[in-house]
Amino acid sequence: MDTDYTTPAGIHGIRAFQDNYIWAIRQGRKLALVDPGEAAPVLEVIRRHELELTTILLTHHHRDHVGGVMELMELGDIRVYGPASEELPHCDVRLSEGDHVELPELDLSLHVLDVPGHTAGHIAYHGRAAGEEPVLFCGDTLFASGCGRLFEGTAAQMHQSLAKLMALPGQSRVYCAHEYTLANLRWACAVEPNNTALGAWQEEAAAMRERGESTVPTRLEHELAVNPFLRASEETVVAAVSQHVGRPVKPGVETFGALRAWKDDFR
Repeated sequence: MDTDYTTPAGIHGIRAFQDNYIWAIRQGRKLALVDPGEAAPVLEVIRRHELELTTILLTHHHRDHVGGVMELMELGDIRVYGPASEELPHCDVRLSEGDHVELPELDLSLHVLDVPGHTAGHIAYHGRAAGEEPVLFCGDTLFASGCGRLFEGTAAQMHQSLAKLMALPGQSRVYCAHEYTLANLRWACAVEPNNTALGAWQEEAAAMRERGESTVPTRLEHELAVNPFLRASEETVVAAVSQHVGRPVKPGVETFGALRAWKDDFR
């Protein structure tokens, strides 16, 4: 995660609450935000580095993603983009799958994907931002070695949403919204204890957190190797789930649903 605000362009993580990341897309003095759940840390960055907030991109309606919108809009003429079917504190441009967000002043070109599951109308953004490409802003749909809880959607919906993300280029940098990685990894290693890539990632992530570093963004190709939710058709994962529930389960949606229930109850 780039936190060097002296550079003229880049994607920066602004920490909020206990474990949220607000993603700040900077090009020169212009700034866009993804999911500003809290205004105060953003206002401090804007003041300290004399930036101009022009755009807010929202992925879903949960307060820890939209709670700072109204206060930030007091800064001036700010355009807010968000999911078409969700109740938001403010939204100028309603988006759904197939739509594009084009902002040349931020060197930003993102296409929109509908990814229901965590919430009914959750969206994700994929493409280019501040010269970085490919990038994925996925809110709470996909996490490092995890995925979002099913608050409003079904296992089948979330499985399909993750399949859309899995089809994106493997080099896509996954800008998820929470630092949940270590907890996710403890569970993931219970699912696949013999996955060497997963074991190595657990060690690396633990060392990163020990140094106070963020474990996100990761890359999509990395998630395909270490994230059980993206591996619901792999024999090792299907076998682990079958053993956990005490009966055979089918690869795909059934395995995914059992994985989500397993993670919900994992301590």
